[in-house]
Amino acid sequence: MVLLFTAGLIFIVSCKQIDLFEKDTVIPNYSWKSDFKVTGSFTITDTLSAYSIYLVLRHTDAYKYNNIWLNIGLQPPGDSLIIQKVNLQLGDDINGWEGTGMNDIWELRKLLNGQPRRFKKPGTYNFSISQIMRDDPLEKIMSVGMRIEKKQ
Repeated sequence: MVLLFTAGLIFIVSCKQIDLFEKDTVIPNYSWKSDFKVTGSFTITDTLSAYSIYLVLRHTDAYKYNNIWLNIGLQPPGDSLIIQKVNLQLGDDINGWEGTGMNDIWELRKLLNGQPRRFKKPGTYNFSISQIMRDDPLEKIMSVGMRIEKKQ
């Protein structure tokens, strides 16, 4: 009994909380118009820690491209919006789709900027995501969002 209690206590103490933000927005009718922006905001209080920033995208197996071009905007507190054009690879003709799939639905979480980063200012950050593909609307995109993980 004491051994079981000790093992349970060690398990509870060893678990670390990971600060996390995630917001996903469903694309109406899975038809993403170029003027439909996915937006959100998150708050940073710890500027000493590094954070991983992921783009989260769900699409159907019927999506007809291996990539998607996006404008991803980030607005730091008290600053102007900084927009970055991103070509996100979703798969290829040889290996198929990246990410995880169930039936005909695929989800991809892609680390942006290749590595965790530190935020310079505490406060509320605003983000926006829009598609800049030639197809308008862009069909078979189900949802798009942002995920922020604090590195421990």
